[in-house]
Amino acid sequence: MRLIMNEKNFQKKQAALAALNYIQTDMIIGLGTGSTVSYFLDVLAASQYNVIGVTTSTITSQRCAELNIPIVDIDAIDHIDVTVDGADEVDSYLNGIKGGGAALLMEKIVAKNSKKNIWIVDRGKVHNTLGSFPLPVEVIPYGSGQLLRQFANKGLFPKLRRHPGNNQPVITDAGHYIIDCHMTTINNPYALAEYLESQVGVVEHGLFLNICDRIIIGGDTVEIKERQQAHVEIN
Repeated sequence: MRLIMNEKNFQKKQAALAALNYIQTDMIIGLGTGSTVSYFLDVLAASQYNVIGVTTSTITSQRCAELNIPIVDIDAIDHIDVTVDGADEVDSYLNGIKGGGAALLMEKIVAKNSKKNIWIVDRGKVHNTLGSFPLPVEVIPYGSGQLLRQFANKGLFPKLRRHPGNNQPVITDAGHYIIDCHMTTINNPYALAEYLESQVGVVEHGLFLNICDRIIIGGDTVEIKERQQAHVEIN
């Protein structure tokens, strides 16, 4: 297997396989976005479980159609049993940064409406603190330049996400822009989340705090960590 895929992809696939242990027939499953989730969709489609998915992006919806995984609109259901998603970075409290795939708004909506949230990651995503991965902030286009200036003055080192090919702003499925904040360390993610949520024009941010219930870290030996209790630190 190692000859076919590199180590990181091997770890992603092992995490995806392990996540299948938490799936049961007739579940309504939230389906995240990203390369690790793509592996999970493959193993889910190959399984015998009769499930319905709630997707978090156009890309995931397209993959489900290709794999014949039935999906339903989030407003047509009254619950989501479990959501399986990836993460760009996870700390020791199981808080995370998400949004590298520009799907953070819908990912957070689905996560907040799920009974349980499972993240599947490779070992390179796990750190003691958050901040090494740029923090995505989804904003409305109007006034986004003002937010860039405000974030810069706040020391967040913001940069509007653009397509590498044509240099045009990346547009989310909801029609918004993404501002990536390039901080090396986020000492207090709760205070930062509170600040971002107070800014007019900010739709959502990529700090997922006290959301993940279980993280599955892929590898030769799959490691599973569970969140014991909410961790809050505002001051």
